[in-house]
Amino acid sequence: MDVAGTTLDRQVALTENAARRVKKLRDMEGKPHLMLRLGVTGGGCQGFSYNFSLDDTVTAEDVTFDHFGVTLVVDAMALDLLSGATIDFVEDLVGSAFAVRNPNASSTCGCGTSFAV
Repeated sequence: MDVAGTTLDRQVALTENAARRVKKLRDMEGKPHLMLRLGVTGGGCQGFSYNFSLDDTVTAEDVTFDHFGVTLVVDAMALDLLSGATIDFVEDLVGSAFAVRNPNASSTCGCGTSFAV
């Protein structure tokens, strides 16, 4: 299967727990069409940073992945850095956040929001 120029080996997955959290956020916003957008920017203590947002727009440069009734949107340029990653939602004593398990990252920071390749 080819999705906007990507093959199945260039996927980004969303866990069921992460999908539940997105659905809850959509309900809180009163906007059931919102999607989770994952981006990568330069910066952070490791060189790249993950960025999460809720979005209602898909551009021609975006690739979408549907998991558990939620659409995950990733910019095609970021897909090279995120291919094979899994997005989860974790809650612990420190707080709660979306977390990325990225097989392309050679190292990550302690808080998990930045990474190096």
